[in-house]
Amino acid sequence: MLIGELARRTSVSTRLLRYYEEQGLLRPQRDALGYRSYAEDAPEEVAHIRDMLAAGLSTEDIRSLLPCAIDHVTKEIQACDRSLDVVESRHSDLDDKIAALERQRGLLAVKRASIRDAMPVR
Repeated sequence: MLIGELARRTSVSTRLLRYYEEQGLLRPQRDALGYRSYAEDAPEEVAHIRDMLAAGLSTEDIRSLLPCAIDHVTKEIQACDRSLDVVESRHSDLDDKIAALERQRGLLAVKRASIRDAMPVR
């Protein structure tokens, strides 16, 4: 299928599909005229890429997982040292971000209470 058809079937812009290709996440074939030609399972590949991005993995993470850790039949991340390292690292990063946000929320709650206490009673 051509890139326009893949875009329609996945609701992903052609520009983003080209970006995925530039990042090494999609590997279309080229026909005699140089047009990108995607396999029939490409919509599932795009959905899987989108799921991994939504989970917080970067395109670099995903690219590093493709050779050793993605089952090309089920499109699921398979257990291997690299996949575990990448997923655990992103999980740890997320824990750190959550902790930082909780600290910020606490500081804002204190500031909000201070401002409310300083406001005149209506």
